[in-house]
Amino acid sequence: MSAQQIQSKSRIRVLFKDREQQNIESIADDPDHYVLKKAEQQLHRLIGVTELKTFIREVYAWIHINRCREKHQLKTKQQSMHMIFKGSPGTGKTTAARLLGDMFRELGFLEKGHFIEAERADLVGEYIGQTAQKTRELVQKAEGGILFIDEAYALARGGEKDFGKEAVDTLVKAMEDQFHPFVLILAGYSTEMDRFLHMNPGLPSRFPIQLEFPDFTVAQLMKIAEDMLVDRDYIWTMEAKERLRKQVQEQKAHLNPQPFSNGRYIRNLVEQAIRNHAVRTMREKNEDNKDALRTLTDVDFK
Repeated sequence: MSAQQIQSKSRIRVLFKDREQQNIESIADDPDHYVLKKAEQQLHRLIGVTELKTFIREVYAWIHINRCREKHQLKTKQQSMHMIFKGSPGTGKTTAARLLGDMFRELGFLEKGHFIEAERADLVGEYIGQTAQKTRELVQKAEGGILFIDEAYALARGGEKDFGKEAVDTLVKAMEDQFHPFVLILAGYSTEMDRFLHMNPGLPSRFPIQLEFPDFTVAQLMKIAEDMLVDRDYIWTMEAKERLRKQVQEQKAHLNPQPFSNGRYIRNLVEQAIRNHAVRTMREKNEDNKDALRTLTDVDFK
Protein backbone atom coordinates (compact mmCIF):
# COMPACT_ATOMS: atom_id res chain seq x y z
CA MET A 1 0.00 0.00 0.00
CA SER A 2 1.42 3.36 -1.01
CA ALA A 3 1.86 6.20 1.44
CA GLN A 4 -0.73 8.22 -0.47
CA GLN A 5 -3.29 5.45 -0.10
CA ILE A 6 -2.98 5.63 3.65
CA GLN A 7 -3.91 9.32 3.94
CA SER A 8 -7.37 10.91 4.16
CA LYS A 9 -9.50 13.48 5.92
CA SER A 10 -11.26 11.09 8.30
CA ARG A 11 -10.12 9.52 11.51
CA ILE A 12 -10.54 6.04 12.91
CA ARG A 13 -10.67 5.15 16.56
CA VAL A 14 -9.97 1.53 17.45
CA LEU A 15 -10.75 1.43 21.15
CA PHE A 16 -8.52 -0.95 23.06
CA LYS A 17 -10.14 -2.00 26.31
CA ASP A 18 -8.11 -4.04 28.78
CA ARG A 19 -8.86 -7.37 27.12
CA GLU A 20 -8.34 -6.06 23.59
CA GLN A 21 -5.08 -4.39 24.57
CA GLN A 22 -3.80 -7.67 25.98
CA ASN A 23 -4.63 -9.33 22.67
CA ILE A 24 -2.67 -6.68 20.76
CA GLU A 25 0.31 -7.12 23.07
CA SER A 26 0.24 -10.90 22.54
CA ILE A 27 0.10 -10.34 18.77
CA ALA A 28 3.35 -8.38 19.09
CA ASP A 29 5.09 -11.67 19.90
CA ASP A 30 4.27 -12.93 16.38
CA PRO A 31 7.39 -12.60 14.14
CA ASP A 32 5.15 -11.10 11.43
CA HIS A 33 4.47 -8.16 13.75
CA TYR A 34 8.05 -7.27 14.65
CA VAL A 35 7.36 -3.57 14.03
CA LEU A 36 4.64 -3.59 16.67
CA LYS A 37 6.88 -5.50 19.05
CA LYS A 38 9.65 -2.94 18.60
CA ALA A 39 7.21 -0.08 19.16
CA GLU A 40 5.83 -1.79 22.28
CA GLN A 41 9.33 -2.12 23.68
CA GLN A 42 9.97 1.58 23.15
CA LEU A 43 6.57 2.52 24.56
CA HIS A 44 7.26 0.45 27.65
CA ARG A 45 10.13 2.79 28.47
CA LEU A 46 7.88 5.85 28.32
CA ILE A 47 6.23 6.94 31.55
CA GLY A 48 2.55 7.89 31.31
CA VAL A 49 1.42 8.99 27.80
CA THR A 50 -1.44 6.47 27.84
CA GLU A 51 -3.20 8.25 24.98
CA LEU A 52 -0.09 8.00 22.79
CA LYS A 53 0.32 4.30 23.50
CA THR A 54 -3.29 3.62 22.51
CA PHE A 55 -2.93 5.70 19.35
CA ILE A 56 0.21 3.89 18.18
CA ARG A 57 -1.54 0.54 18.56
CA GLU A 58 -4.49 1.92 16.59
CA VAL A 59 -2.29 3.07 13.73
CA TYR A 60 -0.41 -0.21 13.54
CA ALA A 61 -3.66 -2.21 13.52
CA TRP A 62 -5.21 0.06 10.89
CA ILE A 63 -2.27 -0.15 8.46
CA HIS A 64 -1.98 -3.91 8.93
CA ILE A 65 -5.70 -4.53 8.38
CA ASN A 66 -5.74 -2.25 5.34
CA ARG A 67 -3.05 -4.43 3.79
CA CYS A 68 -5.11 -7.52 4.53
CA ARG A 69 -8.17 -5.88 2.96
CA GLU A 70 -6.21 -5.03 -0.18
CA LYS A 71 -5.25 -8.68 -0.59
CA HIS A 72 -8.96 -9.47 -0.74
CA GLN A 73 -9.70 -6.62 -3.18
CA LEU A 74 -11.57 -4.64 -0.51
CA LYS A 75 -11.57 -0.86 -0.55
CA THR A 76 -9.24 1.00 1.79
CA LYS A 77 -9.94 4.57 2.81
CA GLN A 78 -7.14 7.06 3.12
CA GLN A 79 -6.51 8.95 6.36
CA SER A 80 -4.66 12.09 7.34
CA MET A 81 -1.94 11.61 9.94
CA HIS A 82 -1.19 15.28 10.61
CA MET A 83 -1.27 15.81 14.36
CA ILE A 84 -1.41 18.23 17.25
CA PHE A 85 0.59 17.40 20.39
CA LYS A 86 -0.61 19.34 23.44
CA GLY A 87 1.39 19.54 26.64
CA SER A 88 4.01 21.27 28.75
CA PRO A 89 7.75 20.98 28.07
CA GLY A 90 9.37 17.71 29.08
CA THR A 91 6.26 15.54 28.72
CA GLY A 92 7.61 13.42 25.85
CA LYS A 93 6.24 15.17 22.76
CA THR A 94 9.53 15.19 20.84
CA THR A 95 10.34 11.61 21.86
CA ALA A 96 6.89 10.51 20.69
CA ALA A 97 7.32 12.23 17.32
CA ARG A 98 10.65 10.48 16.73
CA LEU A 99 9.12 7.12 17.66
CA LEU A 100 6.27 7.66 15.20
CA GLY A 101 8.75 8.51 12.44
CA ASP A 102 10.61 5.25 12.99
CA MET A 103 7.42 3.19 13.04
CA PHE A 104 5.93 4.88 9.97
CA ARG A 105 9.15 4.21 8.04
CA GLU A 106 9.22 0.52 8.97
CA LEU A 107 5.56 0.16 8.03
CA GLY A 108 6.14 1.84 4.68
CA PHE A 109 3.79 4.70 5.55
CA LEU A 110 6.66 7.18 5.22
CA GLU A 111 9.56 6.67 2.83
CA LYS A 112 12.30 7.91 5.17
CA GLY A 113 10.75 8.54 8.57
CA HIS A 114 13.41 11.15 9.35
CA PHE A 115 12.73 13.87 11.90
CA ILE A 116 12.91 17.60 11.17
CA GLU A 117 12.36 19.90 14.15
CA ALA A 118 11.55 23.56 13.66
CA GLU A 119 10.23 26.65 15.41
CA ARG A 120 8.86 30.02 14.34
CA ALA A 121 12.26 31.46 13.37
CA ASP A 122 12.81 28.58 10.91
CA LEU A 123 9.64 29.44 8.99
CA VAL A 124 9.04 33.17 9.31
CA GLY A 125 11.08 35.62 7.27
CA GLU A 126 11.69 39.34 7.66
CA TYR A 127 10.25 40.56 4.38
CA ILE A 128 7.42 39.75 1.97
CA GLY A 129 7.88 36.45 0.16
CA GLN A 130 10.67 35.14 2.37
CA THR A 131 8.34 33.30 4.74
CA ALA A 132 6.66 31.23 2.04
CA GLN A 133 10.05 30.32 0.58
CA LYS A 134 11.52 29.30 3.96
CA THR A 135 8.43 27.26 4.79
CA ARG A 136 8.39 25.45 1.44
CA GLU A 137 12.09 24.61 1.78
CA LEU A 138 11.44 23.17 5.23
CA VAL A 139 8.58 21.06 3.91
CA GLN A 140 10.84 19.76 1.12
CA LYS A 141 13.42 18.69 3.70
CA ALA A 142 10.69 16.85 5.60
CA GLU A 143 9.30 14.96 2.58
CA GLY A 144 8.97 11.30 3.49
CA GLY A 145 9.38 12.08 7.18
CA ILE A 146 8.11 14.03 10.17
CA LEU A 147 8.04 17.84 10.34
CA PHE A 148 7.76 18.74 14.03
CA ILE A 149 7.07 22.41 14.82
CA ASP A 150 7.42 23.18 18.52
CA GLU A 151 5.61 26.12 20.09
CA ALA A 152 3.59 26.33 16.88
CA TYR A 153 1.20 28.84 18.47
CA ALA A 154 3.97 31.44 18.08
CA LEU A 155 3.03 31.53 14.38
CA ALA A 156 -0.25 33.21 15.38
CA ARG A 157 1.37 36.05 17.28
CA GLY A 158 1.62 39.51 15.81
CA GLY A 159 -1.83 39.91 14.27
CA GLU A 160 -3.01 39.87 10.67
CA LYS A 161 0.06 41.68 9.29
CA ASP A 162 2.53 39.26 10.86
CA PHE A 163 4.32 36.87 8.50
CA GLY A 164 3.42 33.95 10.78
CA LYS A 165 0.02 33.73 9.11
CA GLU A 166 1.78 33.34 5.75
CA ALA A 167 3.75 30.39 7.18
CA VAL A 168 0.53 28.73 8.36
CA ASP A 169 -1.13 29.24 4.96
CA THR A 170 1.92 27.75 3.22
CA LEU A 171 1.88 24.72 5.52
CA VAL A 172 -1.83 24.17 4.88
CA LYS A 173 -1.25 24.27 1.13
CA ALA A 174 1.62 21.78 1.45
CA MET A 175 -0.60 19.43 3.44
CA GLU A 176 -3.16 19.48 0.62
CA ASP A 177 -0.85 19.44 -2.41
CA GLN A 178 2.03 17.23 -1.30
CA PHE A 179 2.77 14.43 -3.76
CA HIS A 180 5.43 12.91 -1.53
CA PRO A 181 3.67 12.73 1.83
CA PHE A 182 5.05 13.98 5.09
CA VAL A 183 3.50 14.10 8.54
CA LEU A 184 3.16 17.52 10.14
CA ILE A 185 3.09 17.63 13.94
CA LEU A 186 2.40 20.94 15.66
CA ALA A 187 3.22 21.01 19.36
CA GLY A 188 2.81 23.34 22.32
CA TYR A 189 0.96 24.13 25.52
CA SER A 190 -2.67 22.94 25.47
CA THR A 191 -4.36 26.32 25.95
CA GLU A 192 -2.05 28.06 23.49
CA MET A 193 -2.58 25.39 20.85
CA ASP A 194 -6.37 25.63 21.25
CA ARG A 195 -6.18 29.38 20.59
CA PHE A 196 -3.89 28.77 17.63
CA LEU A 197 -6.30 26.30 16.03
CA HIS A 198 -9.11 28.83 16.23
CA MET A 199 -7.15 31.48 14.33
CA ASN A 200 -8.21 29.73 11.12
CA PRO A 201 -11.59 27.92 10.92
CA GLY A 202 -10.10 25.34 8.57
CA LEU A 203 -7.22 24.30 10.83
CA PRO A 204 -8.90 21.87 13.28
CA SER A 205 -10.23 19.62 10.50
CA ARG A 206 -6.76 19.41 8.97
CA PHE A 207 -5.36 17.99 12.20
CA PRO A 208 -7.73 15.10 12.99
CA ILE A 209 -5.34 13.61 15.52
CA GLN A 210 -4.84 15.60 18.72
CA LEU A 211 -2.96 13.97 21.58
CA GLU A 212 -2.63 15.25 25.14
CA PHE A 213 0.65 14.89 27.02
CA PRO A 214 -0.28 15.54 30.68
CA ASP A 215 2.17 16.82 33.26
CA PHE A 216 3.83 13.97 35.16
CA THR A 217 2.79 13.21 38.72
CA VAL A 218 5.40 13.21 41.49
CA ALA A 219 5.38 9.39 41.44
CA GLN A 220 5.96 9.34 37.68
CA LEU A 221 8.80 11.86 37.95
CA MET A 222 10.45 9.72 40.62
CA LYS A 223 10.16 6.70 38.30
CA ILE A 224 11.80 8.72 35.51
CA ALA A 225 14.66 9.63 37.87
CA GLU A 226 15.10 6.01 38.92
CA ASP A 227 15.14 4.82 35.31
CA MET A 228 17.78 7.43 34.46
CA LEU A 229 19.99 6.23 37.30
CA VAL A 230 19.61 2.58 36.28
CA ASP A 231 20.52 3.46 32.68
CA ARG A 232 23.66 5.18 33.95
CA ASP A 233 24.58 2.34 36.35
CA TYR A 234 23.95 4.29 39.55
CA ILE A 235 22.00 3.49 42.69
CA TRP A 236 20.76 5.86 45.39
CA THR A 237 20.10 5.73 49.08
CA MET A 238 16.62 6.07 50.57
CA GLU A 239 17.66 9.45 51.97
CA ALA A 240 18.66 10.60 48.48
CA LYS A 241 15.33 9.46 47.07
CA GLU A 242 13.40 11.30 49.79
CA ARG A 243 15.36 14.49 49.28
CA LEU A 244 14.63 14.44 45.56
CA ARG A 245 10.95 13.70 46.22
CA LYS A 246 10.68 16.76 48.47
CA GLN A 247 12.45 18.92 45.89
CA VAL A 248 10.01 17.81 43.20
CA GLN A 249 6.96 18.34 45.41
CA GLU A 250 8.10 21.82 46.39
CA GLN A 251 8.93 22.79 42.82
CA LYS A 252 5.58 21.65 41.46
CA ALA A 253 3.72 23.45 44.26
CA HIS A 254 5.76 26.62 43.79
CA LEU A 255 5.25 26.79 40.02
CA ASN A 256 1.55 25.88 40.02
CA PRO A 257 -0.20 26.99 37.84
CA GLN A 258 2.90 28.12 35.91
CA PRO A 259 4.51 25.70 33.42
CA PHE A 260 6.67 22.94 34.86
CA SER A 261 9.39 21.35 32.72
CA ASN A 262 8.61 17.79 33.89
CA GLY A 263 11.13 15.27 32.54
CA ARG A 264 13.66 17.98 31.68
CA TYR A 265 13.55 19.22 35.27
CA ILE A 266 14.25 15.70 36.55
CA ARG A 267 17.04 15.13 34.04
CA ASN A 268 18.74 18.35 35.11
CA LEU A 269 18.50 17.43 38.80
CA VAL A 270 19.83 13.91 38.23
CA GLU A 271 22.72 15.11 36.07
CA GLN A 272 23.63 17.76 38.64
CA ALA A 273 23.56 15.10 41.38
CA ILE A 274 25.90 12.91 39.32
CA ARG A 275 28.35 15.80 38.98
CA ASN A 276 28.08 16.50 42.72
CA HIS A 277 28.74 12.80 43.38
CA ALA A 278 31.86 12.89 41.20
CA VAL A 279 33.29 15.85 43.11
CA ARG A 280 32.48 14.24 46.46
CA THR A 281 33.99 10.89 45.45
CA MET A 282 37.24 12.56 44.41
CA ARG A 283 37.34 14.61 47.59
CA GLU A 284 36.83 11.47 49.70
CA LYS A 285 39.48 9.61 47.63
CA ASN A 286 37.08 6.77 46.83
CA GLU A 287 38.06 6.33 43.18
CA ASP A 288 38.83 2.62 43.74
CA ASN A 289 35.68 1.84 45.75
CA LYS A 290 33.03 0.37 43.43
CA ASP A 291 30.14 0.98 45.83
CA ALA A 292 31.20 4.59 46.32
CA LEU A 293 31.53 5.06 42.56
CA ARG A 294 27.92 4.08 41.94
CA THR A 295 26.01 5.31 45.01
CA LEU A 296 24.32 8.70 45.19
CA THR A 297 23.51 10.01 48.66
CA ASP A 298 21.26 12.81 49.87
CA VAL A 299 24.14 15.31 49.89
CA ASP A 300 24.44 14.88 46.12
CA PHE A 301 20.89 16.21 45.71
CA LYS A 302 21.58 19.52 47.42
